[in-house]
Amino acid sequence: MKKVIATTLALAMVLGTAPTALAEGAEKTTLNVIISQYGDHTQEWWLGENGFEGSFEAANPDIDLNIEIVSWNDLYTKVNTLISTNQAPDILNIDTFADYVADDLLMPAEEYASEELKAKILPSFWNANEMDGTVWALPILASVRALFCNQDILDAAGVAAPTTWDEVLSACEAIKAYDENIVPWSLDISTDEGQAAFSYYTWNNGGGFVDADGNWALNSAENVAAVEFMKKLIDSGYCTADPYTETRYPQQDAFAAGSLAMMLGPCNLYDIAADVNFAVSPMPTNGGNPSVQMGVCDRLMAFRNDDAPDQEARTAAITKFFDAFYDADTYAGYMVFEGFLPVTSDSAAILTESADQYTKGDGSAQGNSEYFATFCDMLNSCNFYPTAKAEWNDVKQGVINAEQQICQGSDAQETLDALQDEILALAE
Repeated sequence: MKKVIATTLALAMVLGTAPTALAEGAEKTTLNVIISQYGDHTQEWWLGENGFEGSFEAANPDIDLNIEIVSWNDLYTKVNTLISTNQAPDILNIDTFADYVADDLLMPAEEYASEELKAKILPSFWNANEMDGTVWALPILASVRALFCNQDILDAAGVAAPTTWDEVLSACEAIKAYDENIVPWSLDISTDEGQAAFSYYTWNNGGGFVDADGNWALNSAENVAAVEFMKKLIDSGYCTADPYTETRYPQQDAFAAGSLAMMLGPCNLYDIAADVNFAVSPMPTNGGNPSVQMGVCDRLMAFRNDDAPDQEARTAAITKFFDAFYDADTYAGYMVFEGFLPVTSDSAAILTESADQYTKGDGSAQGNSEYFATFCDMLNSCNFYPTAKAEWNDVKQGVINAEQQICQGSDAQETLDALQDEILALAE
């Protein structure tokens, strides 16, 4: 168990106030909470002998927490069943929220997020939970994609980590000249995660899925040029042999084995490639555009309960739950425990300086401040999939199909024009 919750009383103090007795005759407010299982030790952190639930209740005797840890394999079925039987949880940890908003099931985050909490959540992650001008959820944790470079290979080839697309091409050419058996660059446009590749290149060319007003802009000139650049990487022989079917997972293995020189990959590649002398850089860009990283976050959200006998007490209890969970020390410890990045500025500051005071969930190691310093610095430059838009699933599959067609010879403008027309027709 992480050091910060060595005793129930210690964490109770961290959670906000010293334990106080419940006033005679007062009724407790009960919160039913569903937390997703991120690893083998998630239940220990939340429900163990010195876990969050018991410590929170000790500090807040007027609140009864019923926390249940649910596997991702069972999560959607369980939540849908609870909703259909009018037993929605008070607080839910899951990845998406748009369907719940559409069904008028959620409370706006402004109703329960304290001003102190809102102020320390990174703006890009707060805004990632907005739909129709309202923020409906809080980010529970983060992950980020960045450029990983095998430093030994780049040094041997006489090149530096590329920051622009022109430098990417030059570096790839030099690596091929140094050793033709090394694959210079990773590219996954498979059905597994081709939408991520679309993000990497379009965002860093000034384009993307939507325009500045949030309208679909799949056929923009910037997007056309981005996909054409991906085709150039393939045609030049700089990528993995079959980017149409090979997912990022064997590419991660290749990078860890030293046979792939550069990879746009997730922050957990930091541990996967522990035996490689690598450096991490922001995404390369084109046309003078700022570097944009791909951010990933799951969410915490609060459901409406119009049948609650005391709405004010319920909302206050939800606020206390979130303030306690996002307490700087508590939340920093949870990030190390589960192996993710923080979405609050105060916990990020702690972890970039002294992550070693916390322990990973399996007890195998302490936190690594260098890791957090590397990736926390990139969190404010993150962009996100437009998952709140109803057409997202069609767009996701559509851009993968378009990438594959263009990279195999179809006209880029015509292909993306057709996709744009198709999505706009769905949106009508």
